[in-house]
Amino acid sequence: MSIGIIGKKIGMTQLFDDQGFVIPVTLLQVGPCTITNIKKENQYTKVQIGYQEMNPDKLTKAMVGHFTKNNLPCFKYLKEYKIKNNKTKEIGEVIRIEEIKKEKSVTISGISIGKGFSGYQKRHKFSRGPMSHGSKNHREPGSIGAGTTPGRVFPGKKMAGRMGNKKVSIKNLKIVKTDNKNNILIIKGSIPGKKGNIIYINQQ
Repeated sequence: MSIGIIGKKIGMTQLFDDQGFVIPVTLLQVGPCTITNIKKENQYTKVQIGYQEMNPDKLTKAMVGHFTKNNLPCFKYLKEYKIKNNKTKEIGEVIRIEEIKKEKSVTISGISIGKGFSGYQKRHKFSRGPMSHGSKNHREPGSIGAGTTPGRVFPGKKMAGRMGNKKVSIKNLKIVKTDNKNNILIIKGSIPGKKGNIIYINQQ
């Protein structure tokens, strides 16, 4: 069964396994999330979940009406995912960290750390030019297009620009440990984003 849940990145640390090897891990504050809406399609069902209750005064009337229609509190973050039609879910049902199976891997999505306006070498791993005194091409990109034909630069050309701050998904992340009491999920390796970022966890 597909499980979707929203959480927050706490930070990174390290653990030691039974053989004494160091394992880099990421700590996540996960859930609980509440099902706020269900839409049934032909072959699958769309499930919308809400995370982190908030004051309704800070939301629009449309969003407040969306929650009050089903007698639910207002949530700051919403996320939608798909499940098969043969799986039953109800509006108002709470999804907790206990539903995540430790033996299965998870997919985590988040917004990567923004690096600002970056040059060619940092953004696209270009090699530098000669560093001798006569060279005038140390960190420049070089030619970016032809002359008369086609007479323009093709779209998608790798050039300097904003780096990071994009949605990134990492698949097949291993669960090292879960703390059901404190809603803490420990994942092996790193995940996108900085401390405090909202992340989305999906397990098939």
